[in-house]
Order: sequence, then C-alpha cells, then structure tokens
Amino acid sequence: MGSGMAIELVVNGAQRSVDVSDTTPLLDVLRNHLDLKGARYGCGLEQCGSCMVLVDGVPVYACAREVGTVAGKHITTIEGIGSVAAPHPLQLAFIDEQAGQCGYCLSGIIVEAKALLDRNPDPSRAEIADALDNHLCRCGAHPRILRAVAKAAAMIREGAAA
Repeated sequence: MGSGMAIELVVNGAQRSVDVSDTTPLLDVLRNHLDLKGARYGCGLEQCGSCMVLVDGVPVYACAREVGTVAGKHITTIEGIGSVAAPHPLQLAFIDEQAGQCGYCLSGIIVEAKALLDRNPDPSRAEIADALDNHLCRCGAHPRILRAVAKAAAMIREGAAA
C-alpha cells in the first residue's frame, strides 16, 4: 500500500512519517495510519465538515485533501486541541452547554471554532454562525453549539488556557 517514499507531517506537534501514496486522502492517513479517530468521514465531498482539521491554522476538509498537499505542514486534529487532563475552553463550553447530542459532527465544529477564536477572540453570534455554516449537525443542536462557542470565547478572553 505504501508509495515507497515517506511523507513527513507534523501532527498535533509531533513529527510523523507515513509510507502512503501522496494522493491518499489526509483523513485516511489520520484515521488508519496514525490512529487519530477524532476527524470523521461524513460525506467525502467536503460538504459536511465532520472531517475538518487545521493545516497551519487554517480549517480544511481532510476527506478529499491529498496527503501530499500537506507534507511538511502542521496539522491539528481534535486530539491536539485539548486533553482530558487539560481540556480546551471550547471543549469545556460544549460540555457545559450540552452542545452535542450524537457528537458525530462535533470534532469538526470544534476545530473550526478554534480557528475562528484564534483569529477573532470576540466574535458576534452572526460571525460564529457564519464560520460554522459549512458544518452539518443532523441532531439540531445548532443553538447550543452557538452558545458554546460564545461561552468559550468569553472564557478565553477572561484568561482560561486556550
């Protein structure tokens, strides 16, 4: 299955090397070669956002992104945003607001929300909704999701570790 040439990535701060074709979808590499299961396969067409990761701080769909296009770049998945011992304010706010129902879409939403808060620490409700517009949540948790992102923004502005 390998290409005979290693592709170098920096994933969640760690240097990683994978032996795959450079056209392998990034999502496949993350889930099946690096055992990072947070980003999920939803539609495979860059339409739902459940596969969202950050590449050099920019949200990208991992389902259709070829791994060769991100060689040498810094990739952040939901696993790199917080931990059980030190959760990110977004994760705390999503729990506090009970913003997830089934949770399938949440890793992509949280990743996108992190990118938003990194560039705009005080977004309006409209800016939050606009940033998350490309994410599908079939459970109808959108109002709670918007509240959670606003709450996390306030937590970060008040000095919570981001």
